[in-house]
Amino acid sequence: MRRTLPATLAAITLAGSLAACQGGGDTGTTTTAFDPATCQGGTLSVLNQGGITHLDPARLYTSGGGNIPSLLFRTLTTRNRLEGEAGTKPAPDLATDLGTPSDGAKTWKYTLRDDIFFEDGTPITSADVKYGIERSFAPELPGGAPYLRDWLVDAAAYPGPYKAPDGLRSIETPDTKTIIFKLSKPEGDFPFLATATQFAPVPKAKDKGADYEAHPVSSGPYMVEKYEPKKTLTLVRNPHWSKAADTLRYACPDRIEVTSGLDAAVINQRLTSGAGQDANAVTTDAVVGPEQLAQLGSGSELDKRVARGEFPSTTYLAFNTKKAPFDNPKVREALSYAINRTSVVNALGGSAVAGPSTTFLPPQKALGYQAYDYFPAGDNGDPAKAKEVLAAAGLTNLTIELAHENDDSEGIGPKVAAAIQDAFKQAGVTVTLNAIDTATYRDVTGKPATQPGLSLATWGADWPSGGPFLIPIFDGRQIITAGGNFNQSQYNDPAVNAEIDAIQALTDPAEAQARWGALDAKLGKLALVLPLTHEKDVYLYGKNVKNAVPDGWRGTYDLARISVK
Repeated sequence: MRRTLPATLAAITLAGSLAACQGGGDTGTTTTAFDPATCQGGTLSVLNQGGITHLDPARLYTSGGGNIPSLLFRTLTTRNRLEGEAGTKPAPDLATDLGTPSDGAKTWKYTLRDDIFFEDGTPITSADVKYGIERSFAPELPGGAPYLRDWLVDAAAYPGPYKAPDGLRSIETPDTKTIIFKLSKPEGDFPFLATATQFAPVPKAKDKGADYEAHPVSSGPYMVEKYEPKKTLTLVRNPHWSKAADTLRYACPDRIEVTSGLDAAVINQRLTSGAGQDANAVTTDAVVGPEQLAQLGSGSELDKRVARGEFPSTTYLAFNTKKAPFDNPKVREALSYAINRTSVVNALGGSAVAGPSTTFLPPQKALGYQAYDYFPAGDNGDPAKAKEVLAAAGLTNLTIELAHENDDSEGIGPKVAAAIQDAFKQAGVTVTLNAIDTATYRDVTGKPATQPGLSLATWGADWPSGGPFLIPIFDGRQIITAGGNFNQSQYNDPAVNAEIDAIQALTDPAEAQARWGALDAKLGKLALVLPLTHEKDVYLYGKNVKNAVPDGWRGTYDLARISVK
């Protein structure tokens, strides 16, 4: 999954570091302890840059139920919604537990709770969950996460329930409370996948196809009062949701009003001033801007209203090992020595919003992170060592091209490219820059026939595990020649593929973490990619907002736990 970097981040030019992630409890300006039992009341405003293009759970590419979608849709499992390491784990939601695996993790069985209802009071059944999943296969409803098409038996060509009303045989519902999934191969991460919005129940009688999203039927604490795509969304309480049946969502505000299409600088200014209703405001996509960052860490009033977390995301250089000179491991090694990660961090906005990375996996235990640095470049690169490696390989006066997006909105644009160009120049390598329109960048770099030899890239995990980080990038079976390819090194090692399968079969998270970390370390020796930075997130919130604590899954605060009372 590619994480879209908010546009403000590229404009930030701050060096230096800020404090670590805040703790729980009341992080607002008052001293009253936060109590989820008494937090109900008020209206929460959500000020966002990006619009809500779709509100159909089948079309949302969101793990963990997301942020705004999680207010409407419950899924079989969900994020544990806690800060730190505890927040990187899934938790039961509609289901009574995380699922029971059998047949070596090729079969997963779930039992639904008894006390779950749609917004009209109708009990939620296993058939509703099955139908919701089957809708996500319909070509009329594109955009959702693709995993189920690969994981479920005989699902690759399934056209959805509108064309094949008999449904998927690999999803069984023997009774109203039981749902069983038959997988084509072992998948120990299935409880993570079951957090995706495709697992939200949909009542078949209420389905209106592409028009369903005008008023999707809620299974969560809120339901839709008003929805204008890309503009506004107003949520009010679902009278048939029970706090006793959903202890993870506190559902504090009585009303939630989302406004989209705002400029990031305007959002941050409104959150900073906190005038009127903006005192009850948050954002889910506008990281702190340069003006506000300059005030942080100084003991200012704003320090009390900032949340800091880390979404598992890596910015890196992708080598096309099928193209000269990047088919030569020595060239890839030399560039790994030459890179100046400090300049890249500064180009992204400074150490408040990015950290240097020598590993592909970001530094998070849940992913299996193991520290390694096979081509130590120090803080500012080691151009002398890079020159030495190139000379030993008989390569001098090397000229290469670097592809990048033509704007800085996603953190892989001209500013970062210029920093890399300068670093490689110190090692005697001439870099010509190839700016590709952001709208078509993924089409060009994701098709082997048009992929450049060297390009800037980012990757973020769909859930906090090493699998969704390493598999799309290094599993040779994931190479897609027609387009949409993320294995840009075009690396295909049967031994690595087999190790991926073996790890995926594990249902013990600790064992899987160790194996993913070891695999990352093994691949790192080959310099198939050049890791640059990992992401840090800094978000402001309004003066009246309480419990704005980043969770360990996505690095931002959870709307389902925020209070404005």
